[in-house]
Amino acid sequence: MLLNDNAYIKTVERIKNHIREVQYKIIRGANKELIKLYWNIGEIIIINSKYGSKFIDNLARDIKRDFPEIKGFSIRNLKYMRKFAEFVPDWKKVQTVSALLSWSHNIHLFDKTKTFEEYIWYANQTIANGWSLSSLEYHVSTKTFQRQVISDKIENFKTRLPHPQSDLAVETLKNPYVFDFIEQRKGIIEREIEQELVANIAKTIMELGTGFAFVGNQYHIEISNNDYYLDLLFYNTVLRCYVVIEIKNTDFKPEYAGKLNFYLSAIDDLLKHKSDNPSIGILLCKKRNKIIVEYALKDINKPIGVSEYRLSDFLPAELADTLPSAEDIEKRVLLKNYIGENDE
Repeated sequence: MLLNDNAYIKTVERIKNHIREVQYKIIRGANKELIKLYWNIGEIIIINSKYGSKFIDNLARDIKRDFPEIKGFSIRNLKYMRKFAEFVPDWKKVQTVSALLSWSHNIHLFDKTKTFEEYIWYANQTIANGWSLSSLEYHVSTKTFQRQVISDKIENFKTRLPHPQSDLAVETLKNPYVFDFIEQRKGIIEREIEQELVANIAKTIMELGTGFAFVGNQYHIEISNNDYYLDLLFYNTVLRCYVVIEIKNTDFKPEYAGKLNFYLSAIDDLLKHKSDNPSIGILLCKKRNKIIVEYALKDINKPIGVSEYRLSDFLPAELADTLPSAEDIEKRVLLKNYIGENDE
């Protein structure tokens, strides 16, 4: 067999992939045990709180003396372990959620989330989507939990989509959408916003959420010898349907819903495969009036959600540094973040 033989090369690649998988499992397993250890130490610190604040100081000193080569047991980190046990008192959640995150991910959530519900939501999203630390920081800083879970959503998904797609579609919707990589400037028009979204497609998809795959912008459809152009067309692999996004640099108007309804009918007829779910529409406006939107959607046949959007001047300038790169989308959280992160 020649060393450059195609079969040999494939065999070598298969072996290398096995090695990478095992390396990942080893690191993941080690991380899981470390997080469990930190929680147990935190619980012990709480139980021994009768000794006062000096208990942690003495504990850090004694651990350092007996294990001088081991990092991760500084006074600061021990205080985070206590906070960990206080914040996540349920051992089952530690095993099934917290232990699947890196310690740096957990620390950030301890510092930035206000409730256990918020912590668990971000933790589960990190696990499901493979968010790196910078990606998690972005979502927390832009309040994704508040915008996606507890925001006032206006849609007709529940009455226009079958279960469980209706629930998944509602969970996907945010209000407002934050495109803080686009500068809000006087006279900016819808086409410019669209072009910026396409030029920064990785960041756009990061904001839209899980499963969005870009199909095209100004997507051309022809109906009865007339040309129409959709602002943005995506396919969502979780919802298993096409998603049409229309952008309006004005307040919501009822006729916007009618036009989007027309586009969705066309996409379902021209592009939708028989195995796809019904296409959905997301209408993004500068502002929306809840009552007007609800009336506009009341007799619309197609599933549509209406949200507001924000550009850069709606957020503090320092958030610009937290924007994730395209590489942050890749699911390589533990391999990138585990080494050297345990001694905070």
